[in-house]
Amino acid sequence: HLQTNKVKKIVGQVDMIESVDSVNVANEISKRALDAGITQDVLIEVNVGGEESKTGLEKSKLFETVDEVAHMGGIRVCGLMTIAPICDDKTVLRKFFTEMYKLFVDIRDKKMDNTDMKVLSMGMSGDYIDAVLCGSNSVRVGSSIFGARSYNI
Repeated sequence: HLQTNKVKKIVGQVDMIESVDSVNVANEISKRALDAGITQDVLIEVNVGGEESKTGLEKSKLFETVDEVAHMGGIRVCGLMTIAPICDDKTVLRKFFTEMYKLFVDIRDKKMDNTDMKVLSMGMSGDYIDAVLCGSNSVRVGSSIFGARSYNI
């Protein structure tokens, strides 16, 4: 989750911000990008499972939010990102990934100004195969590469 007070540290320092989960975060990215004279590529994060424990936009607010963010200066919407609910049932998991793919295609086909819907980021170390089979073209497999996170402080 990207907090607005952290935006200033990453705008212009990364190729893409993959976790824009609110208009407030997008506004801050826009402000910082315009100040730096750059265009920051972003993915809009969707809470496809509707889980209270996860960040991301509600599906019902996705289209209006993408349109609003796409009209902000200094930002280019390049796609969508989601973290699917933890689920052992591949049928249920693929339902979430398929739903996300349909949202991605619907937005892409609308050809909204200042959007370049090329990236659908879904799937992590434990479920990336299912995500790819359902249309993902970007996966996050950090724990497969680096091992499980250690939360010891």
